[in-house]
Amino acid sequence: MKTILVDAVDTFVIENHGIDQDMHKLLETFSNKKIILTNANDEEAIRFGLVNLPYELFSLKHQPNKTDPKYYKIMFERLGLKKEDVIYFEHNPEAVKSAKTVGMNTYYFDPEKRDLVGLKNYLTGNLK
Repeated sequence: MKTILVDAVDTFVIENHGIDQDMHKLLETFSNKKIILTNANDEEAIRFGLVNLPYELFSLKHQPNKTDPKYYKIMFERLGLKKEDVIYFEHNPEAVKSAKTVGMNTYYFDPEKRDLVGLKNYLTGNLK
């Protein structure tokens, strides 16, 4: 079963508002494991509200950032995952591009539109 990789800030967690509850409800409709990916260091994790989350949080604390393909290579190694075992959605176009360069199935989630129907369609269509 594929793991759903979820971007943290501006996607799953909205700064100064907390977890996007509608997105959380959507994700809970899938039995797949979920892991939240971030660049945040410990101080930023607290500042952005990346504490007491319902899913595992993974960060390399800016060494490197998600805009560097090396981030995903290290993440695969540390989490024991393969690119074909995951799908990922992310709000930063540069991080999306970076993830795609390592062969990850990645969806751009526009943080302004917050299209949960489009996200649901992506998840449903790619978790088979």
